[in-house]
Amino acid sequence: MKAKNMKYRKFGSIAGFEVSEIGFGGAAVSGEGGGYGFGFVEEKDALDLLHKAYDSGINLFDTAPIYGFGLSEKRFGKAFKGMREKVFIVSKSGVTWDSSKRVDMNNDPKIAQKMLDQSLKDLQTDYIDLFMIHWPDEKHDIRKPMEVLYKAKEEGKIRHIGLGNSFPEDIEKACEIAQVEVLQNEFNLFARYPQESLFEIIREKNLGFMSWGTLDKGILTGTVTPNRKYDKADARSHAPWWKSADRKPKFNAMEKIMPILKANNHTGLEMALGFVLQFEELSTALCGTKSFAQLESAVNALGNLPSKDLLEEISEIAKKELEN
Repeated sequence: MKAKNMKYRKFGSIAGFEVSEIGFGGAAVSGEGGGYGFGFVEEKDALDLLHKAYDSGINLFDTAPIYGFGLSEKRFGKAFKGMREKVFIVSKSGVTWDSSKRVDMNNDPKIAQKMLDQSLKDLQTDYIDLFMIHWPDEKHDIRKPMEVLYKAKEEGKIRHIGLGNSFPEDIEKACEIAQVEVLQNEFNLFARYPQESLFEIIREKNLGFMSWGTLDKGILTGTVTPNRKYDKADARSHAPWWKSADRKPKFNAMEKIMPILKANNHTGLEMALGFVLQFEELSTALCGTKSFAQLESAVNALGNLPSKDLLEEISEIAKKELEN
């Protein structure tokens, strides 16, 4: 289904499929209990939101076992059970947790197989469109879980293979075992590693590329401020990756950027999406939304993205603040 503001791009070498410029980030509907979630979401609301996203023109839905410790995948399974062929589902292996919900990166091939099998069950499907190694880890050669993914692709359990949060050397090693078709990395105004280190290999190998952290956990929308409080179901209330991070340079940059956006009739959301979508190497920008209003705002933002000149001005401000 194609909506008014939604545009579509080629997804690397994947034939016969164009991906919506916004992809749905499944951590947002992972509910209470952590696992990268952003606050409690009732199951009915989550399912309605996933259907609304599809009706809005979004055709890629990204999830992982760690999102809600399995709950996000289960909600995807319920939402798309009767319309499986209409959506492109992404899931991953390699981020595990124990009985106390302590998280670990683990690419043991036995773990990869176990997580894939559980994902198929929770998603209520006999295939996953794109299955990725979520994060590399120092304990396991990335080629070992790639062997599991290659076998699963041969068996028809997955259709395409991808890598998350990887470096060029990881990609080259993985490609020794099987064709890597898609990458997924953090990419936004404040996180430019892909632009600096991955775009070349994306072009050379004709890879699809998905950005996560597109809105930088809300900072780039201008709605997240230094003193904002979060409820216990929101990972930002307790997660080390949020609690221990120095975000002052980002907030300083946003203090300068928001008035410029306002003067040019743009929002932080439009700027955040415009920054990543200006690059042809990007296939889809993942956005996590928890409500109809957030979803509508994201889709509507595509119709009013800032000009390249304005984005360049804002980009320079961000660079200077981060360097300082």
